[in-house]
Amino acid sequence: MRNLQPNSETGAFAARAVYTDTYPLDEFYRERGEVLPAIGRVESQEIPEPYKSLLVHNGDMTSRLQAFYGDTIHIQLLARHTHDNEYFREVVLLLNGVKKPVEFGAIKIILDLFPTEAQKEILKEHRPLGQILKDFNIPHLSRPKSYLAVTSDRFINGALKLDGTRSLYGRRNTLVDPWDRPLAEIVEILPP
Repeated sequence: MRNLQPNSETGAFAARAVYTDTYPLDEFYRERGEVLPAIGRVESQEIPEPYKSLLVHNGDMTSRLQAFYGDTIHIQLLARHTHDNEYFREVVLLLNGVKKPVEFGAIKIILDLFPTEAQKEILKEHRPLGQILKDFNIPHLSRPKSYLAVTSDRFINGALKLDGTRSLYGRRNTLVDPWDRPLAEIVEILPP
């Protein structure tokens, strides 16, 4: 299925890709030769607190998590690759003070939609995209596509420092610029 979006230069309509609820996380699992854990859709009203307050909104997760935990966040890179102007990374977001994991996720960033200095900061692989968007005053909108119920697996448990199988919640989100161009495609999963 394709959505048609007008091309700003020609006025013609171009196809926009429609991604799954697990994209781009599924790409990293495929690269490792692993099967995704059980991940299904859940309605926003079914999500318990504090997950609901952290996930059900139209803002970026970085600022929401920093406000909730009262600390700034940095990334721990787990994997990355690039394809043309698309930069993919799988990360854990950690609180700066106590190094506590507060999110596991995967993101695809369309680099050429960012100013050069912001691109350089993204490629340094230290700060989350939400912080870079704020620091460089890059206008954007958050468009959650779906909310997710996730059964943790060995990999997610390792990333979030969890034991045993856990029921987690997350979301599939798209960040867009004011012209509705997708800046990033994201799967964000929160620890208990």
